[in-house]
Amino acid sequence: MTFDLEYNSERTLMIIPEYGRHIQKLVNHCVALETKEERDKMAKAIVDVMGNLQPHLRDVPDFKHKLWDQLYIMSEFKLDVESPYPQPSKEELQEKPEGLAYPKSASRYRYYGNNIQTMIDVALSWEEGEKKEALVFTIANHMKKCYLNWNKDTVDDAVIFKHLYDLSDGKIDLRNTEEELTESKNLLKKRNSQGQNHSKSNHKKQHHNHKNRKRY
Repeated sequence: MTFDLEYNSERTLMIIPEYGRHIQKLVNHCVALETKEERDKMAKAIVDVMGNLQPHLRDVPDFKHKLWDQLYIMSEFKLDVESPYPQPSKEELQEKPEGLAYPKSASRYRYYGNNIQTMIDVALSWEEGEKKEALVFTIANHMKKCYLNWNKDTVDDAVIFKHLYDLSDGKIDLRNTEEELTESKNLLKKRNSQGQNHSKSNHKKQHHNHKNRKRY
């Protein structure tokens, strides 16, 4: 007694493996049908089965359109049926997507974060005056705080002014100003006090949880 076994290594690769080999065979059979009426009827039945196999696609916009496109792809664009949607072309699907541009960020000084660059851009859009000057020094103080959090326990204001000059492409220049930023020790004191307050609140929560715990 002999059996005609079919091994996966001898089978053709499936175009969309998610639907399984039986769906692929149905598509191949649909392509081979002689009359267009038979192909139309079978193609609609295959699309219905594909929809049942991929229920998560029902939340995707143009759910049916996606299924019909996949049907054409599995037929290697050889299927000649009346589709409710335009038939996709092989060249269109094989076309390479356009490259994505890198997001604009403060890559030269990563420790400042992206929000600093946004704040600088906003400051540059303001008219000259006291409000803009106050915003610029607020930005510089925040930069100093970020620098201290990332790097050291102290930093010279000249370093911050130089970085601000670079990030603004030379449009904000405080390098020769006589104004001083908040002292490093005060910024560090705020940081430490916030950390202590946070740890105290966590301790109180834990103590409260222990207090309400049943004891046997």
